[in-house]
Amino acid sequence: MSELAHYIQYFFGVEAEEAEKIQAFFRPVEMKKGDYFLEIGKRSDKLAFVQCGILREFLDFNDKEVTKWISTQGYFVVDLDSFVFHRPSRWNIQALTDCELYVLNQQDYENLGAQIPRWNELEKLFITKCFTMLEDRVLQHLSMSAEERYQQLFHFNKELFNQVPLNFIASMLGMTPETLSRLRRKSITTIS
Repeated sequence: MSELAHYIQYFFGVEAEEAEKIQAFFRPVEMKKGDYFLEIGKRSDKLAFVQCGILREFLDFNDKEVTKWISTQGYFVVDLDSFVFHRPSRWNIQALTDCELYVLNQQDYENLGAQIPRWNELEKLFITKCFTMLEDRVLQHLSMSAEERYQQLFHFNKELFNQVPLNFIASMLGMTPETLSRLRRKSITTIS
């Protein structure tokens, strides 16, 4: 069983056989560093599971790039609003490294219901989990200090700090690169 099938089984709580059926709708796609999975203004007609590699979701705001999220192995990438409601994308999604993805196009996504009897329930669960992750991020930004957000991300995914330019991480955490550098120095001296 592939990592995607394992993830589907775990994420959705389905049996292995059903996870394999769902995975069969995904196609492997390789992306090179710098390639775009999606660009602002284009309609999102696919979603992807990151098998390996790193992608960044960002926009240009007042001549400044703002990073919404950095997706690593085991995450899905999609502009959900564009994918579900067929609107122009609000985000760029770009590969920061060479990536291997499993991609599900819009047509196959819509055909899942005919093949997977519980698809409506699973789709609702997927969208609910996406929304919950967004709510968690909003709560973090509203209730946690910059240092707490840094510590949480570092604890959760410390490898990211060696793989991604720090200005992207700072933007995602809602702080300046200088603040992130100060917090990293403080954290290193605390450990020493």
